[in-house]
Amino acid sequence: ATVSLDFEDGEGEALIPADELKGLIPAIRKAKRIRLGFQNGGEKLDSKSLILDTELIRYKWQSQDGEYPDFEKVIPSEFDATATFDTKEASKALGSLVAIWYDDSLKKDYRPITLTMGEGKVTLEAKEDRGKAEIEADTSGEVKTAVSGRNLAQALKACGGMVELKASSPSSPMVFFVDGYRLVVMPMMTEDT
Repeated sequence: ATVSLDFEDGEGEALIPADELKGLIPAIRKAKRIRLGFQNGGEKLDSKSLILDTELIRYKWQSQDGEYPDFEKVIPSEFDATATFDTKEASKALGSLVAIWYDDSLKKDYRPITLTMGEGKVTLEAKEDRGKAEIEADTSGEVKTAVSGRNLAQALKACGGMVELKASSPSSPMVFFVDGYRLVVMPMMTEDT
């Protein structure tokens, strides 16, 4: 996922291991204001550090050597279908579908959900007619794809409120857009999609 923020001090980039940032999330939730910046130098003269200041504490991470993979290549640039809908309504529907799915060897969070966009709705379906939920949406075009229930739940929670979902084919990533935030969810291959 990526998010665009207005940054007055120019541009900066630092490559930080995800494991080092996990503990930061609770601190950010408690902070009223955050100042994000980059600092040149450090252990190596040509390196950068990521600086995050809150009212209580200052965090500093040294950038790693290397480059982040070019993830832009997996994000489709053209889409066949678009749907705008309420993530809270979709989360409730998804939770109900996953809860009634009791006789499968997969952990309930990883079960595939077939997602269909079109005809003014987003439809979520459990396999073999085990359950179906329809969410009212503003749509254009039609696409049917499958996604891990867990990944879809995490995406809906991260986006919150109204979201725009775009997809191009059953085998292409789905992209969620909300207020400068872009989140990519990879599909699952199933017999139905």
